[in-house]
Amino acid sequence: MKKKGNILNMKKRIVDILSDLRPEFDFNENVNFIEEGMLDSFDIVSLVDELESQFNIKINGIDVIAENFSSLDKIEALIKKSETA
Repeated sequence: MKKKGNILNMKKRIVDILSDLRPEFDFNENVNFIEEGMLDSFDIVSLVDELESQFNIKINGIDVIAENFSSLDKIEALIKKSETA
């Protein structure tokens, strides 16, 4: 049960970071953030910095591609990958 709580907590933290970055969008929507214009390349650079700071991780440069920032699940997977790197 604790694991599910941690996953929900991580998603909430990601949504909070995204909302601080682009408050005009609802990042709880099940859409592609890139295709919908919710995040652009500058936002991704800012997001990487904030994710690294908030989650105490280092995101590998080769992982900084739009596809990895297109949804909450993709961002969460990137954080988990970066935790083990």
